[in-house]
Amino acid sequence: MVEIVRHERGYAESFAALNYEWIEKFFAVETHDRDILDDPERWVIEPGGEIFMAVADGLAVGTVALIPAADGILELTKMAVSPAFQGQGIADRLIDACIGFAQDTGTLTIFLESHTKLAPALNLYRKHGFIEVPGDPDSLYSRADIRMELAIDPTTR
Repeated sequence: MVEIVRHERGYAESFAALNYEWIEKFFAVETHDRDILDDPERWVIEPGGEIFMAVADGLAVGTVALIPAADGILELTKMAVSPAFQGQGIADRLIDACIGFAQDTGTLTIFLESHTKLAPALNLYRKHGFIEVPGDPDSLYSRADIRMELAIDPTTR
């Protein structure tokens, strides 16, 4: 059974490892990746964000982070599910946890930046209501070629 839990310091190594695995498979690791993955307390938790972990029998098998970007706006980033656990709905549950967190904190919008070659990820985001919007020319990721947003309805929680 897979449980979705909030981040604790003991998961920091797994948060980094899960993400480095997929980033290195498809892209080059960038400075902003290293900042977040090597010090999630500073870059995610302290500013008021959250990291969710999918845990199976004590093993972290998936993760996602939400980072405050502006008042009422969160960035969804660092979504990863271990290849051995993909196809089990874990990513759906992680997205649901993000949406719940956004509703609970009065967030109006969640955005993400990705790459069009990550079709399964983009399909996941679309399934949850994210829509494509114009990209950010000042993006911290050189690999980002698509930006998506989800408007949060606080009345549906």
